[in-house]
Formats: sequence, C-alpha cells, structure tokens
Amino acid sequence: MSTWPVQDAKARFSEFLDACMTDGPQLVTKRGAEAAVLVNAAEWRRLKQAAKPSLKDLLLMPEGRGDIPVPTRGKAKRRPAKGLS
Repeated sequence: MSTWPVQDAKARFSEFLDACMTDGPQLVTKRGAEAAVLVNAAEWRRLKQAAKPSLKDLLLMPEGRGDIPVPTRGKAKRRPAKGLS
C-alpha cells in the first residue's frame, strides 16, 4: 500500500485515484499520522458486506436485548472508601 501525504493526494488526485484503481488501497497521512485509506468501490462493498453489525445497528435491532449474560461477582469484598468510615 502506497502512502500519500494529504497535500499530495489533493494536488495529484487523478494520479492518486488511478493508483487506487490499479495498485490497490492507498494510505493518506496528515501531519505524518495515518488518516484515511482510499479503496476502490468494489473493495468497499466487499468490506461492508463482511463487516459485523455496528453498535448502532445492534442497539436499534427489534429483537430484545435482555438476554445478555452477566457474569456473577466474585466473593471478594470491597474495601471501604478512605475517609468515609
């Protein structure tokens, strides 16, 4: 995967897009830190199809969410908070 500083990606967008289409995903950096990845549309669709549901999707599902197993607490007792005794 090639790396492009954001200013180069902006200035040479056609070349950036062509590299994505021919060479695969292209990484964009902003101030030296990874910021984004440009992938072609077919790859994006494949990734979206393979993704698990998001937290938002899970919370908005019509099925009940009451059957979440909650582990039992251990037998250790909590220490009293300092200054409250």
